[in-house]
Amino acid sequence: MYVNTTSSRVLTCFYIAGVLSCIISGYSMTSYNIHWIRQKPGKGLEWTGRMNTGSGTDVIYADSLKGQFTLTEDVAINTQFLEVKSLRSEDSAVYYCAAGLELRSGDLHV
Repeated sequence: MYVNTTSSRVLTCFYIAGVLSCIISGYSMTSYNIHWIRQKPGKGLEWTGRMNTGSGTDVIYADSLKGQFTLTEDVAINTQFLEVKSLRSEDSAVYYCAAGLELRSGDLHV
C-alpha cells in the first residue's frame, strides 16, 4: 500500500484480487486527472497511463502497455482502478497513483 499525503489531499493505492485501487480523499476526484506510474526494482519511474476522471472513457495508456492495462473508476466512492491483465514477472513494481492537471499532452503537474 502507498499513501501520499499532500496538504489535506490523500491518495491511497492498494492491490486486491488483481486490481490496484486508488482512493482519493480530501477533494473531488473529478477535479483532476489521475495518472498511474510504476517503478520497477532498480529502475526509474515509468508513466503507465491516465484517466480524465468523471469521463469514464477519456483514457490514455503508455504505448507499450496498451491492451494489458485497463483503467476504470467509480466516482461515487472517489476511487479509480487499474487492472493488469495477464500479470507477468516484468510487471513487478511499486505502482503509484497521482492527481494532476494536464495542460497539454504529456505534461503532468502534481
